[in-house]
Amino acid sequence: MKVNHYIKVNENDNVAITVNAISSGTVIMGDVVTNQDIPQGHKIALSDIAEGEAIVRYGVTLGYALYFINKGDWINEYMLELPAPPLLNEMEFGTNLVKNLPEAPVKTFEGYPHPNGGYAGTRNILGIVTTVQCVTGVLNNAVKKIKEVLLPQYPNVDDIVAINHTYGCGVAINAPGAEIPIRMLQNIVQHPNFGGEVMVVSLGCEKLTLEMLLEETHNSPDNVITLQDVKGHNAIMDEIIAMAENKLKKLNERKRVTLPLSDLCIGLQCGGSDAFSGVTANPAAGYAADMLVEAGATVMFSEVTEVRDGAHIIAERCVDEEVGKKLAAEIQWYDQYLDNGQVDRSANPTPGNKKGGLSNIVEKAMGSIAKSGTSPIVEVLSPGERPTKKGMIFAATPASDFVCGSCQLSSGIALQVFMTGRGTPYGLALAPVIKVCSRNNMKDMWEDLIDVNAGPIATGEATIQEIGTQLFHEIINVASGRKPCLAEKYQLHNDFSVFNPAPIT
Repeated sequence: MKVNHYIKVNENDNVAITVNAISSGTVIMGDVVTNQDIPQGHKIALSDIAEGEAIVRYGVTLGYALYFINKGDWINEYMLELPAPPLLNEMEFGTNLVKNLPEAPVKTFEGYPHPNGGYAGTRNILGIVTTVQCVTGVLNNAVKKIKEVLLPQYPNVDDIVAINHTYGCGVAINAPGAEIPIRMLQNIVQHPNFGGEVMVVSLGCEKLTLEMLLEETHNSPDNVITLQDVKGHNAIMDEIIAMAENKLKKLNERKRVTLPLSDLCIGLQCGGSDAFSGVTANPAAGYAADMLVEAGATVMFSEVTEVRDGAHIIAERCVDEEVGKKLAAEIQWYDQYLDNGQVDRSANPTPGNKKGGLSNIVEKAMGSIAKSGTSPIVEVLSPGERPTKKGMIFAATPASDFVCGSCQLSSGIALQVFMTGRGTPYGLALAPVIKVCSRNNMKDMWEDLIDVNAGPIATGEATIQEIGTQLFHEIINVASGRKPCLAEKYQLHNDFSVFNPAPIT
């Protein structure tokens, strides 16, 4: 059997990546022989590269050689000078609108209709939102007791989740940027998996007032408990438990029904990425996303720093100038946000990314945008903003896994697909997270934590279309409650992490 030593993505590339770690002296192709031992996923020079010459992967300049590189050399992060990012004011919009998307094998799923309209739920959860971190200890004790005593009596309710966070007080509530965390919390109250039931626990003296958090119709004693108005710990616990039971009774009446995929909203994210992410897991997710969009679903991708160097590519997929200008504005805001902190997008790659073969943010970005497939981009959202259209959406968020996930939840996703190369036990309490790995070694290492393995694409044992179709069916089955994802099975949940760029006082 022929051994596949390397993956070359584009005919113009002057580098390839190793499928597995290979030894010095290995013949890669033709007269290309490795000059050093090269780790898995790292780059090999396919020709001599002069000092200052472009190093090209995905048909894109990743950077410029800091010194002469011999054919067959191992290329790592210390050998490239980062290029300038694409100019936002020179982007063209709507020049690459793909209409012929792959057809979805099914057009429906089994979900929970939202009583107030909007996207359907994939789970049936009592979500209890807090206005401030001060109430967390009391609420956590109450939730523990409710799960032990009450939840078994309501078998149609999947879980009770306290949405604790570090916002609410000690913050500049009216400062520029404060609208982001406030919007996130306002929108999480109405998450599709909560079935229209609103329950809020406040302290009473915080800066994030109930009037700021809730719509007028929701700000009532039926939905809100203010701890400073209740006499003592035991009375507080009794009130929380009593309100929760009223909510549980209503949620227990929810039933799954067959719904069109146009009622489904999912998110895409990647974390712990490696050099395989952009050729296996992310393209497979992109193929599944295209099928979902073809069937009418809404799919969000995010992570501004991880698309920054591909902004011009995304702009070409924006359906009109209005969407394109919103894209440019959101990215410009983030450029300024990073600049205020005296960093730029190069601060993004992690040591694990680099160990996995990603030399810099340009290479990471080219792989990251692959998860969005080819669908036209119909809308661009600010962090935590809710969509108004259906289809492929760019939701501008930080690339931080837990902050991005929280922003996407606030934007209304009821399920997330998470691609990883290095591995992470990341999960969300409010929505199932399907984990997709980029290489066989990761699946072998974490067999019981990875839902879908895209590694066979790298070895030539499967195609992007085959793994993408497998992932599409996984999404439908998990969204429909036919099976739990593995993060859900083990109850692996990250904290709800509010994105707050405004000052803390």
